[in-house]
Amino acid sequence: MSPNGIAYLIGSGPGDPGLITVKGLDCLRRADVILYDRLIASSLLDEAPARAERIFVGKESGRHIMPQHEISALLVRLVAEGKVVARLKGGDPVLFGRGGEEAEALAEAGLPFEIVPGVTSAIGAPTYAGIPLTHRSFASTLAIVTGHEDPSKPGTRIDWRALTDIGTLVVLMGHKKLPSIVAQLLEHGRTPETPIALVQWGTHNRQRVLVSTLSDVIEEVRRVNLGSPMVAVVGEVVNLREKLRWFDNRPLFGKRVLVTRAKEQAGTLSALLERHGAEPVEFPVIQMVPPDDLTPLDTAMLGAARYDWVVFTSVNGVKAVIDRLYVLQKDVRVFGSSQLCAIGPATANELGRHGLRPDLMPKEYVAESILESIGDVAGQHVLLPRADIAREALAVELAKRGAQVDEVVAYRTIPSGAAGDTIRAMLVQGELDIITFTSSSTVRNFMAALEGGKTDNEPGQGSAALGPLLAGVKIACIGPITAQTIAEYGLTVHIQAREYTIPGLVDAILEAEKETR
Repeated sequence: MSPNGIAYLIGSGPGDPGLITVKGLDCLRRADVILYDRLIASSLLDEAPARAERIFVGKESGRHIMPQHEISALLVRLVAEGKVVARLKGGDPVLFGRGGEEAEALAEAGLPFEIVPGVTSAIGAPTYAGIPLTHRSFASTLAIVTGHEDPSKPGTRIDWRALTDIGTLVVLMGHKKLPSIVAQLLEHGRTPETPIALVQWGTHNRQRVLVSTLSDVIEEVRRVNLGSPMVAVVGEVVNLREKLRWFDNRPLFGKRVLVTRAKEQAGTLSALLERHGAEPVEFPVIQMVPPDDLTPLDTAMLGAARYDWVVFTSVNGVKAVIDRLYVLQKDVRVFGSSQLCAIGPATANELGRHGLRPDLMPKEYVAESILESIGDVAGQHVLLPRADIAREALAVELAKRGAQVDEVVAYRTIPSGAAGDTIRAMLVQGELDIITFTSSSTVRNFMAALEGGKTDNEPGQGSAALGPLLAGVKIACIGPITAQTIAEYGLTVHIQAREYTIPGLVDAILEAEKETR
């Protein structure tokens, strides 16, 4: 038995991955193995080391991938082998979560473990529905009960009569037994007019909330087809929902938005979309890699001080240059007295991260606007560190004005190799509302993925067939150049950013959604 093994029984929260605790995240990032349940957010699994083994042990009503005794035995075996095991459980690990049974198995085997509390759905779901469980004017007592008791127990151990005078009652896992739960409450003193709220998929972007009374709730559940996972809240605090709801009334709530940016760049757009209530679906269709031949870039960097202008047309260009300087054991002093141009605020901010301030940022964030703003460049040396597939218009026009232009490949944009089958299936099922494109390369490679891997970066023969597949989805793009590429595929741009930035794209989506309400 290795002395290094340990199990962390971690509560991941009820759905929103942001609700995991700092300690829970720290334990997850140290794991060799993760045993995870059905409702765990996939983004949490991405926080674990790439080397970590991921084992699904989830359960749902009527179907268990692995019985509880086998999960406990697996935990014991892995820890005994010296593994650091993250047992990732929904909600809180020991509140109706059977984490206590797993801890018992580890304790009986003499193995180390820690229990990391989590936000239980009993608190998280009502809070995200705008229902405070206690309130000085309505409820000073709270009880949490399970609607799914151990079926091997004779009868029920819940004293429904004792719960009659409790201010707020929360029932977990009670979907199937809701009629009998309501009957018990009415039989033991709750009035038919007592407010009840049912929260399905609490804290998720697909959260649904039904507010009713004990007398009407069963019929209304059937009418709106509300299912599990569900949390029930009974008591006068339910009446505060309309005043305090904050989560499911955000402008993009319930919208699924496809993010096609490279994986390392998707986070900014996804975070902004989430802030406004959308559910981002990341499908990176491109990735950034170094050029095949680094000699031109290295030569330009080592002689950067001779340029009058260095023009950066993307954040990626800045990152690629700075990364290369590090490899060359140089720093930003190589630019000497060169003037720097950044095509937009994101590129300017990236320069700022390295102590550089652009001398020029055009009013509009496209190459044409740089030409309008840069002034007389006749006889000047201009460096353009760019992507391998960048448009030639800027270099050509600068040369026409008498500039000596060195255009070097700082990075290459290549297809990510992402299979389009999953996205195609989501489109067929109507599960996507908006698709975002932030560059022409994201358009080309997205279409290639849907066409089955065609990678010639041109509209393929299958493009016309994809039109009906995309018919029910809004297409949002970052600017006119990207819009032009979309049009080449015979598709309609529904939303176009006025400011050609990621925040500008999100603002345009918000404006468009506001108009449709």
